[in-house]
Amino acid sequence: MKGMCDMELNKVNKKVEDIKNNDNIFSVGKVIKVNPYTVIVSGLNDITYYEEVNIDDKAKGFVFTVGKNNVTISLIEVKEKINPGDSVYALKKQFKCLFSMDSMGKVIDIFGNDLIAGKKFDNLVEVSIENDPIPIMDRDLVTREFLTGITGIDMLYPIGRGQRQLIIGDKKTGKTQIALDAIVNQKDKNMVCIYVAIGKTKKEVKDIYYDLTKRGAASYTIIIASFNDELPNRTYLTPYVALSIAEEMMMDSYDVLVIIDDLKKHADVYRQIALASGKTPGRDAYPSDIFYAHSRLLEKGCQHKNGGSITILPIVETKSSDITDYISTNIISICDGQLVLSSKNFAKGQKPALNYGLSVSRLGGNVQDPDMKKLGSLVRRELLEYLEVRDIYELANIDEMGEELQHRMKEGKKILDKLSQNKFSPKSKEEMLSLYKFLEEGEDNASR
Repeated sequence: MKGMCDMELNKVNKKVEDIKNNDNIFSVGKVIKVNPYTVIVSGLNDITYYEEVNIDDKAKGFVFTVGKNNVTISLIEVKEKINPGDSVYALKKQFKCLFSMDSMGKVIDIFGNDLIAGKKFDNLVEVSIENDPIPIMDRDLVTREFLTGITGIDMLYPIGRGQRQLIIGDKKTGKTQIALDAIVNQKDKNMVCIYVAIGKTKKEVKDIYYDLTKRGAASYTIIIASFNDELPNRTYLTPYVALSIAEEMMMDSYDVLVIIDDLKKHADVYRQIALASGKTPGRDAYPSDIFYAHSRLLEKGCQHKNGGSITILPIVETKSSDITDYISTNIISICDGQLVLSSKNFAKGQKPALNYGLSVSRLGGNVQDPDMKKLGSLVRRELLEYLEVRDIYELANIDEMGEELQHRMKEGKKILDKLSQNKFSPKSKEEMLSLYKFLEEGEDNASR
């Protein structure tokens, strides 16, 4: 009994000390319902989104939704069991995460912890979960090329610095590998890379970290991870914090590449939190604002007029090659193009397993130099014609075809074979152009 009295006395003394230090807490509410990842609180009238709260020193979180008579608090750290009736204190400040520039080349979480070394960084600065959107007048045209080192992308579906290009496909088709190849190819290109791992296992993240380290790419890369055994609320915040960090760097005129692996898991986590908190489900049981949740995240990708940029490569995993499901179509409509990977092509040994018919870049030749634009257009036209003919004559004997058709099939196969590329073996523009020199020579001969 004496121990309980001492605990209550300590709480009172702490609150008195807070008042003396001008840390007075202005708004107090009560927990009325406890959900798996959230709590419903009444009595917090003067409160805003993302405001930090303390629940009787048992847990901390932030305001997730604001209702007419109550608010939903998203739990970030839970020390003790929360019960209905517990007091909730609004701290009159925005919930912020932590980051250190010393984390370059490390695996970190959104609270400034080095997940490999198991310690907290020094020189931590606070990072907002979300910043105000960048005004249109502060954005510039995307005209500078972003090279992945992959011929099938840089030549046929080029990406610009400041573009949002989706990588989409079934499980085990090489989506993450394309993203890692792009990171490795940024060596000596003045690009900061941020890889956001959402819901991956610790082993998967460690493997990615060691792959990048072995190839000298870790020195300009930050891996921000939220593992599959963490609170869903932390996982939900991870890509927003990563983009806030990228924005800070862009405002300092850095070019930043952000890879989000993957947004389908992020959508599933948001659905999990929303259903547990009693939010009204919409299509496929996702909350009705799932499109807004992803659009406000991906809109941060841009070319800023100060010279900095954020290039975003979000990844989405599909099932049975269906790119028309709810989340996939949402993100396709937000992005500036998509790289579609095919499990059928992967099974045939085509690496990377791109579906060249369904992939598209809406910026295209606008970000290519004249030589790449001219040759890339020719390669794409010849390749797509070949793929169309190949699908029709897939089971036919090539020796029974006409001479012209045989020639087209052989030339098309030659083009496709030259697009084959092993992982972590980036090609320069000069190497890509030399691969298809024969096509230009053939065009010149035909025109004479």
